[in-house]
Amino acid sequence: MVRLCAGLAAFVVLLSAAPASASAPQRFQRFDTMPVFRNSSAAEHTAAEIAAATADGGLVVYTDSPARRIGFAKTAKAGKAGKALTPDGVLPMPGEPTSVDVVGGLALVAVNTSESHAEPSGVLVVVDLGRRAVVATHDLGGQPDSIDISKDGRYAAVAIENERDEDVAEGEIPQAPAGFLTIVDLVGRGPAAWQLRRVELTGLAQVAPTDPEPEYVSINGRDEVAVTLQENNHIAVVDLRSGRVVKHFSAGAATVAGVDTEDDGRISPTGTITAAREPDAVAWLDDRTLATADEGDHRGGSRTWTIFDAASGEVVRSSGNELDQIAIKQGQYPDGRSDNKGVEPEGLAVATFGRDRYAFVGLERANLVAVYDVNDPRKPRFLQALPTGAGPEGLLPIPATGTLVVSAEEDSAQDGLRSSLSGYRLTRKPLAVSLARNQGTPSIVSDGIGFGALSGLSGIPGNHRDVVSVTDAAYTPTRILTVDTLAAPARVREELTLTKAGEPVGYDGEGIAARRGGGYWIAAEGDGKQKPNLLVEVAADGAVVREVALPESVAKTATGNGFEGVTVLGGGRSEQVWLAVQREWKADTAGRAALARYTPATGEWAFAAYPLDAARPGTWIGLSEITAVDDRTVLVLERDNQRGDAAEVKKVYRVDLGGVTPVPASVVKPLVEKELAKDLLPELRAGGATAHDKPEGLAVIGDGRFKRLVGVVDNDGLDDAPGESVFLRLGRL
Repeated sequence: MVRLCAGLAAFVVLLSAAPASASAPQRFQRFDTMPVFRNSSAAEHTAAEIAAATADGGLVVYTDSPARRIGFAKTAKAGKAGKALTPDGVLPMPGEPTSVDVVGGLALVAVNTSESHAEPSGVLVVVDLGRRAVVATHDLGGQPDSIDISKDGRYAAVAIENERDEDVAEGEIPQAPAGFLTIVDLVGRGPAAWQLRRVELTGLAQVAPTDPEPEYVSINGRDEVAVTLQENNHIAVVDLRSGRVVKHFSAGAATVAGVDTEDDGRISPTGTITAAREPDAVAWLDDRTLATADEGDHRGGSRTWTIFDAASGEVVRSSGNELDQIAIKQGQYPDGRSDNKGVEPEGLAVATFGRDRYAFVGLERANLVAVYDVNDPRKPRFLQALPTGAGPEGLLPIPATGTLVVSAEEDSAQDGLRSSLSGYRLTRKPLAVSLARNQGTPSIVSDGIGFGALSGLSGIPGNHRDVVSVTDAAYTPTRILTVDTLAAPARVREELTLTKAGEPVGYDGEGIAARRGGGYWIAAEGDGKQKPNLLVEVAADGAVVREVALPESVAKTATGNGFEGVTVLGGGRSEQVWLAVQREWKADTAGRAALARYTPATGEWAFAAYPLDAARPGTWIGLSEITAVDDRTVLVLERDNQRGDAAEVKKVYRVDLGGVTPVPASVVKPLVEKELAKDLLPELRAGGATAHDKPEGLAVIGDGRFKRLVGVVDNDGLDDAPGESVFLRLGRL
């Protein structure tokens, strides 16, 4: 059990003591993450994209386009002890499934069988879920994208996109053949006898009216289907009974201020954009009001979600810069997409849980789902943002089980980035209670300070509340962030930019140590070639005092795995600065990394060897952090380079340096002894999270018997990573 420091424990008690009531706010909390390769093999490329569930919520069906199949997962009902998403097999399809929905015991799967963009084709495959067998197949006459089934089970609507060829005319439309809408009459006949009706959507939009590309469909309680024509920046509403277009209107454009428009390594939301919305997903908030996720496509993308009056086509509300701000405050803003659609809202789903109605907006590039209270559909209220796997594509609310399932499609076995289904359960448990067990999200936020890539951590002498962290090369210039650890979630409350000769400067900051007399030491990692490893002395105001290089004989043996952590033992004339080198350098014995000691009073370097755990074939193990417990004892964070199911080593070892005499580079280094202090994997997987590959920061806070340990995860600035910023509360020492 994780024990809390007195301050945090009191904070949790205060929140827990609040009286429960019917009006107490609820929130969603992650309970499991299931990589979809568990339905096949870890070596296979898979991708969960769109998902649907049976009425009781016990079975989830998802599309797996790369593997040309659908997959199944079981999920526990509300109130049951078991909470895991369990793999439950796959079923081959005759092409690439693009969407799925469920009615009764049948799954309706839209499948793309196109030979080319110029000759699109597709089928509707009907699957008996009890027998896991195909019972009917219907020709759709084109390439399908989205499917939805009416609440009364009478109709299905399928968007036949007939997607353009991006390599023809730089993706400009029109490109024949045009897309259309298909209505499937489901009642009164067996699946094999279902009738399909075609609804033309040409001539509606001002943009390329001859070439509508229906993207997404959603049916309201009056059997009307809203259809987004994304590339045409248009929305149509069709009556399912008659097959008649009853309303259509342009999605329009939005001018949004306070967003980051430059891919420059700086999170700087000071720009303004004006762009066509070009909506992807659409959902009804009620029978008169619909909402869109404004992803953008060829020319557009306003970074917003928008609410429309379906009868008039008027905009009721635009979210403006809110989605970007949510990602910034949660440490998951994708700066690399600043010049192209930002967080990129793509998915949208709406559902009623009990007496409350929620809207879920998927942010494809931020790997977040923003949750809103839409009890008043014209005045949505932001509630929380849920971290997901990479590329959240499908959003599946399941009121029957009080859960939300999110399909994240990005998958790369080579990079350990796996497509997944993540489950979230509606709960009244206070967030602080969950955070105390490393289960709640978010675990760290800011009041608007852009952050991420937290690669080093340090306690502050004399401060029992705050820690400092440093950003790595994912962002520039380098900043020192002050984090309030007693807030729940932890809160980034100050930032300090490093300067050199009066100008902002950028390092690959991998470690930080706050000094007793003020100021900091920064461990800047080199690349083993042109960029040296540096120990950087920084004044309290962020000014670089000096850069200390390694002895030349040592520096020439460096590799691309350089300085990864720094800590300080003692102070004044007796101050010693210890650094951890991530992996073996050219002069090191296999399986041994170096601990380097620098003595500021004399300018001398000395070294000891650290014995790394054995790595399994195809992986490596290295050091990510070193932090002092007292003036002779340090904690060293040792990890492998794996995430998710493949992660095995994320451990904190205790090392007594009191009996170690480091030596100059020319002498064989003495080997330190290590003792296991804590295995971080249970903490990294708490609350159904996927184990992150890069826990990179540790800090000891407090003194005497009240010392406690905290940690952070480097989210790589969302570069080929899920990107969740994680703050770990690791208990007393």
